[in-house]
Amino acid sequence: MSEDDTDRDPLFRYEQPLFADEQLLKISHLPGPARIVGRDKHMQDVANALNPAVFGQEPTHLFIFGKTGTGKSLTSRSVCQRVVSEAAREGVTVNTAFIDCGEQNTEASVIKTIARTINNPNETGFSVPERGLATGDYYARLWTVLDTCTDVAILILDEIDMLYDDEVLRKLSRAGESRRLSSSNIGIIGLSNKIDFPEYLTERVTSSFPHDELVFPPYDAHQLREILEHRRDAFHDGVLADDVIPLTAALAAREHGDARKAIDILRNAGRLATKAGDDQVTAEHVHAAKEKTEADRFAELIDGAPMQAKLILYALTLLTESRSKDEFPTKEIYRTYQSVAAAVEMQTLSERRVQEILKEQDFLNVIQSEKRGRGRGRGMYATHRLLEDAEVIKRVLQRDSRLAELSA
Repeated sequence: MSEDDTDRDPLFRYEQPLFADEQLLKISHLPGPARIVGRDKHMQDVANALNPAVFGQEPTHLFIFGKTGTGKSLTSRSVCQRVVSEAAREGVTVNTAFIDCGEQNTEASVIKTIARTINNPNETGFSVPERGLATGDYYARLWTVLDTCTDVAILILDEIDMLYDDEVLRKLSRAGESRRLSSSNIGIIGLSNKIDFPEYLTERVTSSFPHDELVFPPYDAHQLREILEHRRDAFHDGVLADDVIPLTAALAAREHGDARKAIDILRNAGRLATKAGDDQVTAEHVHAAKEKTEADRFAELIDGAPMQAKLILYALTLLTESRSKDEFPTKEIYRTYQSVAAAVEMQTLSERRVQEILKEQDFLNVIQSEKRGRGRGRGMYATHRLLEDAEVIKRVLQRDSRLAELSA
């Protein structure tokens, strides 16, 4: 053992006995085209839309729909990367910007993010500040950035349905037509898991934003298994038990064919095995990882949610656990919510406000809401159901000490 080794802090781990390259299991990792499974036709469709960019021309705008983990973002980013390379061969500069509309959901934040991503201060002579400019000033800088720094900008708007205002789509898509841009072109790719999103666009946007639409279906168990096999080299040889990848793929296929979830489960299984000091990842680790992945995913959705929203979700969870059905009308949820709110000494909201919060949770994909008819001439009512296992949701909600006391 070297002197450097003896000086190391024993609190930390200095080697990875199981992982060879954990980065391969991160959602942000962009694999090579040969590792992208089951999306050959979709990649070709995206490439056809973006093909004009290779020659400095305006691409076709796209809306791509599909459930979480169906490869929308992965395919879009991969094809864009290849467009950038091929355009460079033609002497054309193509830049891309990825905007997460779940975080950058206002017109100003979207424009600012695009401008900051593409701007080269050495070429434009200015920077794009994080804050302090009016929306119109951010637009002015964006037009200068695009005309100065690129021939074509391809903008990937992930979770585009989370935008507060769709006016940004109209202004971006008409930038050339309105002569805001003189020498560059813009292509927009909007990603969403809500296939009816275009129906909610304002008429001004609909009339000025011509686009094609693609739908990505969920992966089946065979495709998920192949995806995971392509990530096997994230682990050292012999670390994965023979049944780990088939089991992980089967669990993810059972729940909407979500590749992102499958990869999360495999990574968490490796981490759990490492933490336990085991020398192999087994089916037991996979089952434990599935529970952890579900809890982590739901925790991300409700982190920072108002207490009232948590109480309403808790009420729906209690109903789901205690009844033989999983869909409940607003009125039934409201009655249970009143009891929960009283138990934690919180002021009770009106039924109308509870209904609005349920709609918000549906929009965020925490729950699923549907309208149902009472019969001819008797109007409509809404039903709501959880999108994750009630036990998992309850466990996450009870991380809040006020709700944890209810089960004590």
